[in-house]
Amino acid sequence: MFIKIFGAVLFLIGPFLTIKSEWFLENFGRIEWAEKHLGTEGGTRLFYKLLGLVFIFFGLTMMFNLFTGIVLWIFSPLMPR
Repeated sequence: MFIKIFGAVLFLIGPFLTIKSEWFLENFGRIEWAEKHLGTEGGTRLFYKLLGLVFIFFGLTMMFNLFTGIVLWIFSPLMPR
């Protein structure tokens, strides 16, 4: 039950991060890594938008009980048989 609630919270934060990336930039400042690797100007905005999309994806997978299956699928090559 906790995973579903946490997924819902992530799903609600994700669109806010994506839509209000300018607000996050004004209040939290620029991220040097994002500016260097994601573009000349606006790399931080892109980072906030991508982070919002990741939050939406993980939030939905947690709400619909797909998170465990995806994590096991990703890390299955590292696990012994």
